[in-house]
Amino acid sequence: MGLFDKIRGEFIDVIEWLDSTHDTVVWRFPRYQSEIKMGAKLTVRESQVAVFMNEGQIADVFTPGMYTLSTRNLPVLTTLKGWVHGFNSPFKADVFFVSTRQFTDQKWGTKNPITVEDARFGFVELRAFGTYAFSVADAKLFVKTIAATGQQFTTEDIAGQLRSLIVTKLTDAIGEGNLPVEKFAANIEELSALGKEKLDADFAVWGLALGLFLVENISMPEELKKEIFEYSRLGRVDMQKLAQMKMAKGIEKAAENQGGMAGMGVGMGAGFGMGQMMGNLFGQQMSQNAGGQSQAVPPPLPAPGPFYVAENGQQTGPFSVEQIAGMVQAGRYTKETLVWRQGMAQWQRAAAVPEMATLFAAVPPPLP
Repeated sequence: MGLFDKIRGEFIDVIEWLDSTHDTVVWRFPRYQSEIKMGAKLTVRESQVAVFMNEGQIADVFTPGMYTLSTRNLPVLTTLKGWVHGFNSPFKADVFFVSTRQFTDQKWGTKNPITVEDARFGFVELRAFGTYAFSVADAKLFVKTIAATGQQFTTEDIAGQLRSLIVTKLTDAIGEGNLPVEKFAANIEELSALGKEKLDADFAVWGLALGLFLVENISMPEELKKEIFEYSRLGRVDMQKLAQMKMAKGIEKAAENQGGMAGMGVGMGAGFGMGQMMGNLFGQQMSQNAGGQSQAVPPPLPAPGPFYVAENGQQTGPFSVEQIAGMVQAGRYTKETLVWRQGMAQWQRAAAVPEMATLFAAVPPPLP
């Protein structure tokens, strides 16, 4: 064998990629000085695409199949090289194999909390995480914009950029969803669909396709979660009992935290109020005679009609006076809160309505 034949034998004549990994997106075929024989065999397996590049320019793209390389199936490269009348000598080209399979179970999450504005709770900080799956839809575009350099490109090489994009678009999706924060847990599927809709176009810019996008959990600070749970119970519990419970807790807390005569005064004042309330209940029980029959007492006065309350610029209600009393005790409403019920010409301050004025007289002043 002559020297020329020996050198020719070193040129590449079989081009293929046996992928043994689960995270490689692009693999550059290794070759000595990019020398490839004309007539070499190219094997492109299922879920692969082969992209030929010449001097930084994308040339020909091969889908799954077996090929014998010639000027006929390398039309773009032939044009770039100027092989008008055919060419049988070795040529130089970079060959990139691109995996088009679905890369599943990709993790995403918020490094920092997402700040959103809620109509009732103001600005709220949320954290979210989930999974997504993607694939290469346009191998030529992906190699050109993302992976044209380097020997190998994996999912980890692009994961950081994709995670940042996901968090940005998810923040927009949460804002456009117009959901109160307490409804997020019940609408995870809707948020996932809205997030995918927003991300599809951005993935396509890089030649990628977003196959699946899931929001697995959205969490919030513990103190906000407790406040939401308490708020949700307001319409489902006896407001009078809730007010009594809060008053009892207030007495206990005052006794623990306040010292000296001031603390005693606060505790005694609240205690007198509780004592009067308990005395009224005891008097009602004693009004019954020994035979179990009630004495003749007049029936209770009819309760005033339900009230609507203006809260954060929106109409809420209707609420009974007992419900409003509990909300006043909880510090939710003040004397300046606007209220209205049937028969009133216009909205009025709560303190100016006779049925409401007495509610604020029972609220203790703030602790010094």
